[in-house]
Amino acid sequence: MSVAQVLSRAQLGLAAPLVQIEAHLGSGLPGFSIVGLPAPVVRESRERVRSAILNSGYDFPSGRITVNLAPVELSKEGGRYDLPVALALLCASGQLKLRCAMPPECYGELGLGGELRPVRALLLAAIHAARAGHEMLVPASDLAEAQLARHPAAYGFRTLREVGRFLGGDRSVAVAGSAGTTAAVAAGGTAAGATGPSQCGSADSLDEVCGQWRAKRALTIAAAGGHSLLMIGPPGSGKTMLAARLPELLPPLTDAEALEVAGVASISAAGFDPARWGQRPFRAPHHASSANAIVGGGSRLRAGEISLAHRGVLFMDELPEFDRRVLEALREPLESGAITLVRAADRLELPAEFQLVAAMNPCPCGYLGDDTRRCRCGPRRVQRYRDRISGPLLDRIDLHIEVPAVTAADLILPPPTEGSGQVRERVARARAIQAERYAALGLTVRTNAEASGTVLEQIVKPDPGGMTLLREASDAMRLSARGYHRILRVARTLADLDGDDAVRRVHLAEALAYRALTDDLRRAA
Repeated sequence: MSVAQVLSRAQLGLAAPLVQIEAHLGSGLPGFSIVGLPAPVVRESRERVRSAILNSGYDFPSGRITVNLAPVELSKEGGRYDLPVALALLCASGQLKLRCAMPPECYGELGLGGELRPVRALLLAAIHAARAGHEMLVPASDLAEAQLARHPAAYGFRTLREVGRFLGGDRSVAVAGSAGTTAAVAAGGTAAGATGPSQCGSADSLDEVCGQWRAKRALTIAAAGGHSLLMIGPPGSGKTMLAARLPELLPPLTDAEALEVAGVASISAAGFDPARWGQRPFRAPHHASSANAIVGGGSRLRAGEISLAHRGVLFMDELPEFDRRVLEALREPLESGAITLVRAADRLELPAEFQLVAAMNPCPCGYLGDDTRRCRCGPRRVQRYRDRISGPLLDRIDLHIEVPAVTAADLILPPPTEGSGQVRERVARARAIQAERYAALGLTVRTNAEASGTVLEQIVKPDPGGMTLLREASDAMRLSARGYHRILRVARTLADLDGDDAVRRVHLAEALAYRALTDDLRRAA
């Protein structure tokens, strides 16, 4: 057989288009060319494939070799095509024979000795391969990731020789999957942070935070309704510690949500670690990060922090210290839950449904209003510091709270009567109420934070006292339409936490209190 075909998939954002690897052996002077818009690393695979075939005990085909990667208009990048190119050549030369009607999907970088090395973003390929019903052959080290897609016919191998024996009928050479990974997938994962500089460990507990009852209350509301949160307080008041506790209060990810999170992580530079299956992301970028690092982009379009925080938490400490362009770029994804990146002919659409938790000092030195330390900032300096956060961005943050310094008295107080477990149960009940409400309306919305203004006006019917308060506050606080709807969202969440069908005056009063700091941020002390 002089022509053979093997399948693989490209990685294009969250898409995994099918790629057909065709090998043709012709007569003439020896030559080896790869066509079909291959990137330089794919063209270099000629030497890796040649050495791997020879060192695996096969004969390298003689004559003129042409390998085509179709469709030709799709750019092919990465070392994932090494294995399918080698298999296509071995099949075309008659050294291997595919024993199935449909060619398998193959992935893997080849070492010169024929060993298979891991490649990135295989989870997305596995999801699409499972839907198409294709067999999937991958490096043994990538099998755990592929099995997260619950692919019934994914097989792992250590060497090219093992793949050849498998295709020849010896199924015993395939590496078995990890029992721990299979159990995690079957359980659907759990909501917990993961360790690392950008992840929150599951050991973090709200019980460890001393005092700060009002901040804990705001954190509970944020978790229950999916609301964004801004904390303002002096250094050492516990803002970072509070933010790190939010993921543990959120309900577990569903299987579909876990696949979304893992799929986005798999296309990042770090890739996806199967041990983090089912964990909500907690991303904490430094304030020196560029706009491309936060929202995504670059010469080669990549997911940014807002997409890597999808279904989780994006914590931005020292908010005014971020570049103004970075802060303004957050406005659209905060509203839409998605980001579209465009560079010349490339276009990449990524999800970005994250909860923003931001923290800042009251002034550049951090001690404005502190009773124990004197502020060194003048009014103009304070105003310039606060003006770094635009009004439209503030309008998109539902909850604004002050986090005062922790005193010695706070440290010796008895432990809180309501710990993380109880808060998590209350959050779960409130979210169940919201899911049932929006499902009854035929909407895909899951939390109050996602509800549109039209829907809010339909489901939030304040009592007479609440309506009067809302009118008075709208005039006094000069609320924008967006600010008005965000107060309705928070009030609806407060009522859900109380298990109350109606939104009452007390709920609106508390919701308004979480917007009172907005005016303070627009004027100097």
